[in-house]
Parts: sequence; structure tokens; C-alpha cells
Amino acid sequence: MKSYFVRLLLCFTVIVTVFNQTMHAAENLELYTPFTKVSVAPGESITFSLKAINHSQETQTANINVIGVPRNWDYSLKSGALNVKQLAVLPDEKQTVTLKLEVPLNVNKGNYPITVLAGGSKLPLVVNISKQGSNKTEFTSDQANMQGHSKSDFTFKAKLKNRTGDKQLYALQSKTPRGWRVVFKPNYKQATAVEVEANNAKDVSIEIKAPQSVKAGTYKIPVAAVNNQSSAELELEVVITGTYTLELTTPRGLLSTNITAGSSKVTESLIRNTGSSTLNNIKLSSSKPAGWEINFKPAEIPTIEPGKQTIVEATVKADKKAVAGDYVCNISAKVPEVSSQIALRISVKTPLFWGWMGILIIFIALGSLVYLFRKYGRR
Repeated sequence: MKSYFVRLLLCFTVIVTVFNQTMHAAENLELYTPFTKVSVAPGESITFSLKAINHSQETQTANINVIGVPRNWDYSLKSGALNVKQLAVLPDEKQTVTLKLEVPLNVNKGNYPITVLAGGSKLPLVVNISKQGSNKTEFTSDQANMQGHSKSDFTFKAKLKNRTGDKQLYALQSKTPRGWRVVFKPNYKQATAVEVEANNAKDVSIEIKAPQSVKAGTYKIPVAAVNNQSSAELELEVVITGTYTLELTTPRGLLSTNITAGSSKVTESLIRNTGSSTLNNIKLSSSKPAGWEINFKPAEIPTIEPGKQTIVEATVKADKKAVAGDYVCNISAKVPEVSSQIALRISVKTPLFWGWMGILIIFIALGSLVYLFRKYGRR
């Protein structure tokens, strides 16, 4: 009986000793972080810098873990690249541990309490989810409206965000009016599909080209990123201020003439603005056979209003060594937005002097033959 009471007293003593040591450790080891409640959006990550402070004169060793973390949340306790399960803190020293929480996308709005334990020390933390989570895809652009003329290139910068928990492959599609051209360039490379990691985003450049005959007005260009699990649409807007159309011809529509080698001839070219926008600084140029000259008067037209026209004189000078035959001179009129060109066919004739000289040589030759025939024909 006496032995039983001795064993019972010994067990009680051990329990009290362990309890006192635990309470002592809890009092001497403190967990601290300056920010105990933080607010984040779904899909983001949170990092807490935790300090374990030893207020005693002895080294304190304790296991460290986290409780209360919601399901589907991931967390880690690290010091540098090491995962920490237990730490030892020297007297009057501190150790820093990083707690990282990964908040899923599909999470409800509200407060989520968690607790960090180290020995007998507790550090309560609160994560506030600022808005209701989702499991969707986002397709957005900071500038969804652009304005320009019919020949302009419209390039939109968009961002495709995968708000799901899995990597997604999206098909890039557009629904445009007939004649419009849409090109997608994820990461600046032309493609019809793009792969986006979970809770990640990719930049998508969208290039839009209007048809040549487009009228002034506002046009809606819907684009989409689509797959079987999630999709998103983005509506772009293009405002066409006018069309640029330039017609180069001649007053009578004739594209041929004739000239004598070495001489000059004045021809007329007609420039007509058939678009709905004003043409400014129309420049004329030509390509011609070697040794030829073409000069325009004027060489540059300041402006032509829509529906108006103007006539330009072109002085063509043929090479004096040009042989008889047909030659082609190309004449162009252009502005930065549009250009037009005609091919002028020019027939070169031999000068009249050389024609008469040829006839004279022929008569001399014939006369010589007649003389020789009469003189020597009877022998």
C-alpha cells in the first residue's frame, strides 16, 4: 500500500514538473508579427513575417505549426529555402520564420482566423477576403476604343486572366463585320490559341484592319477567349473618321501619246479625291526610261478636298538617242495613307530631218543603180 502511494506521488510530481516547464516555456517564448489582420483578394498570396522571441536566460526549443487553415488553402513555414517544423531560440534572441498562405480563387468573402503555435505560445491571425471569389476568366483592355481613318491599323493591348485553379488553353476568336481582319498576338506572336497557367495572366495584342470600302462610323468588334470550362468576351470599338481614296488618270482617260526623239511634250494628269477625307501634301513621282526626263508642275499639291480634283502638267522629254518604238513611263501620286499610279505609253518617232535624209539616201541609191545599168548594161 505504501509502495502504491509512493508511485502515485512520483507520477503527480512528474506531471506538475512538465506542466510548470510548459507554462514557463509559454511565458518565455513569444510569437510576434506587426500585422495580425490583412485583407486580400481571392487568388492572391499572403506572407507573414513571424518572430519567435526568447525572453528567458535558457535556450528554448519548440515545435511550430499552424491550425485553422481553411480547406483548399495551401501554406508553408519557411526560413530561407528550408521548411521549418521546429525551432530553437537562444537566450534573449529571436528567430524569424515566414508564413505564406495561398488563397484560392473560389473563396467566399469574409474573415478567416488562423493560429500559429510554438510550444505553448499562440499567435492569432485573421485573413480578410475583400470580395467574393470566382472561378472565371477575365479578358480586359485599358483602352477598348480607338479612332482613325480607313487605312489606319488599330492595335489594342488586352490582358487575358485565368482565374481558375487549373491551367487553361483558350481559343481566340472574333466576330467582325464582313471584310474586317483581326489578328491575335499573344506575347507578340501571331496565334489562334493561348495557354495560361492557373491564377495567371498573359498579354494579348489584337490588331484590327478595316476593309478598303468601309464607311465612316462606329464599329463594334467582339473578341473572345473560349474553352469548354471557362470563357470571356471583350468588346472593342473602332471609330472610322473617313476613307482615303485617290484616283490618278488623264482628263480624257487616254494613257498614250507620241513624241519625237530629243523633243519635249506636255501631258496632263488628273488627280481626283474619291474618298471622304481631305488629301494633304500629294506628291508626284515617276519612273522612266534611261536618258528621259519628266517634270511636274506643280510637283506637290497642298490639299484636295473630298469630291474635288486638280490637273497637273507633266513635261516629258525623250532621249535624243531614243530609237523609234513604244516606251512606258509610270506616273504616281501618293500621300501617306494611299497612292495611285498610271502607265503612260509613249510612241517615239524619228525626227523629220532624219526622215528626209533617209529618203534622199534611198533616191541616191536608186539613181546610182540606174546609172550603172545604163552605162554597163549594153556590154
